[in-house]
Amino acid sequence: MKKDVISMHDLTLEDIQCYLKTAGIVEQIPLEERFRLLTGKIMASLFFEASTRTRLSFEAAMYRLGGNVIGFAEQGATSVSKGESFSDTIHTVESYSDVIVIRHPKEGTARHAAQISFLPVINAGDGTNQHPTQTLLDLYTIIKNFNKIEGLRIAFVGDLKYSRTVHSLLQALMKFKVNEFMLVSPESLRLPEYLKKVNMGFPVTFVETKKLEDAIPYADIIYMTRIQRERFPDDIEYEKVKDSFCLNANMLKSAPEGLKVLHPLPRVNEIAPDVDSTPYAEYFAQAKNGLIMRQAILLNIFEVEI
Repeated sequence: MKKDVISMHDLTLEDIQCYLKTAGIVEQIPLEERFRLLTGKIMASLFFEASTRTRLSFEAAMYRLGGNVIGFAEQGATSVSKGESFSDTIHTVESYSDVIVIRHPKEGTARHAAQISFLPVINAGDGTNQHPTQTLLDLYTIIKNFNKIEGLRIAFVGDLKYSRTVHSLLQALMKFKVNEFMLVSPESLRLPEYLKKVNMGFPVTFVETKKLEDAIPYADIIYMTRIQRERFPDDIEYEKVKDSFCLNANMLKSAPEGLKVLHPLPRVNEIAPDVDSTPYAEYFAQAKNGLIMRQAILLNIFEVEI
């Protein structure tokens, strides 16, 4: 049975824990030993939308496991620009590869690819919907810092309406019985109501505020997000909220000792560069963990025993 990674909805708590365990094992394997694990396998990297960390970490993950990569980094370089259907593109690519990684600006596209392809499909982000591999690396980062997930208090800051990273991570955290969150956003970018109404079998509290300062004494983790210009249908609306939040080092002077600041990146101006040198900054280590987690995902898909 082929294994797809499309949505956090599809993964059980046991599935997630398996990925976290595998990532921990992978990180202990010397680089020279990892190179033999996926020899001869080919990953198709289909990025219809811009990406730096997700695309490069997936490709580096595959290369460092001994596999190879084919694909494209922009839609304009493909036959889609000539009018080829998405389905035909998938059917063509599956003839040349063993696994498909896809990013697309339209919600639901990754699931559609998984339904029509006989290869395993990994969702590298579909519009404002889901980004499951980012969530898995976020969870791995949290585990490495806190040795637990349950009981932590997380503040999500910024674009909570359109951020697929927030939507995916929130759903995963609730599977670990995290039941209290702070939501910091402008009124127009508040978390969609449907995400607050998921029945987990226990009460979940959402504390909503427009002040970033409220999150600093509250949280174990401040999860910053970029206000995403590309998600706004109207530039005027974007201009109204683009500078809503900027976390700087001075604001963190009274922060709890163990506080960690995460960000899926790229950042624009929501985290000042002077935060980078503080002990609270964890976002570059978070990005580095993407390579490890994506290696774990690929090894799980191909059922490689390590």
